[in-house]
Amino acid sequence: MTDSPTAERDEEEVVADRGSDTRPTLSGALARRVFDASPIGTVVVDSTGVITVANDRAAETLGLTVETITDRTYDHAEWKLYDDDRTPISVDEHLVTRVFETGEPVFGFEHWIERPDGSERWLSSNAAPLLDEAGEVEHVVVSFDDVTALKRREERLTSDHVRRLEFRTDQSAVPPSLRVDCDDVRIDVDSIVALPDGTTVQYMGTADLSASDFVTAVEEVPHYVDVRLLSTIDEYSRVEAHAVETTVSSVFPSLGGRARAVVITPDEVRFLGDLPGDVDPRLAAAGIREFHPEVELLSEELVYSPQLLSEVVIDALTDRQFAALEAAYYGGYFDTPRTSTGDELADRFGVTRQTINQHLRKAQRTVFRHLFEKSGADAR
Repeated sequence: MTDSPTAERDEEEVVADRGSDTRPTLSGALARRVFDASPIGTVVVDSTGVITVANDRAAETLGLTVETITDRTYDHAEWKLYDDDRTPISVDEHLVTRVFETGEPVFGFEHWIERPDGSERWLSSNAAPLLDEAGEVEHVVVSFDDVTALKRREERLTSDHVRRLEFRTDQSAVPPSLRVDCDDVRIDVDSIVALPDGTTVQYMGTADLSASDFVTAVEEVPHYVDVRLLSTIDEYSRVEAHAVETTVSSVFPSLGGRARAVVITPDEVRFLGDLPGDVDPRLAAAGIREFHPEVELLSEELVYSPQLLSEVVIDALTDRQFAALEAAYYGGYFDTPRTSTGDELADRFGVTRQTINQHLRKAQRTVFRHLFEKSGADAR
């Protein structure tokens, strides 16, 4: 079997550029291909502070196009970087500034960055200098990885309190069919499951509306498509709704918490949700104001929340396994009779039924292992 022409050409490029150094070097063409294919976000900053090059992974992580990134300097006002305590990172503290000033690399610089859509990412960044012949810093190479999921898990495991929040706004926040004149309507938000394509499936329930009225009301919300009644038991109805855009309920999980309910009264609409105890509630308020500018914080309570088996299991599962298990549970896959089939779950995740079954089996095995083996061992 012969090597491909591309492989032969790449090898020739490496060999041709070796020179007197015994280490192989990469030609411009091959180096660019490696740069573009890197699974880590990478940018290059020149001596004037301009970002001259960025790869696709950098654009994906930052929520910008490559062209937008390379139109900016590293200290551009549009970059919003924060410490863990939400203190803005000044230009003097920026890792690129430090590399230019010292000529030394900086590793493990962790920080929040706010993306153009208002979402935040926790990045682990490294920067290293490229020196000219005089030994001066000519360029700084910056690489960064999105470790938000690990940060959220760390926060869940280290925080023993949750912040229970309640926001309110006027009735314009809900469709006309939900605007009540007398009795309150409470819609519980059971779960919000993120799908691989960036959309979500949301599971909700209520005892205050008939099944048909509930489905109609959810269908009237522009963010939702494909609303499906899952069950009605003892006058409590549950629905599954595919959200193609971000919703108010998504604000809480985006900050590491969970949405709990929407309550509609004759005078107002209230959004109830929980955040980790160390997360500033103003972040949730800012997120909800993207939808309803007049919203205000009605109440806030810090309650004790001991670590539960669920948190241990979440940490043990992959994101895909947990999402599949969560969708299966809230979608009624484990109910008798089932209200969601394996084919329907597979369709939601854009995979085959065999793949979704593998995710569920692995997730179930992990749950049972922690319940029966690890918990039992710890108890002994």
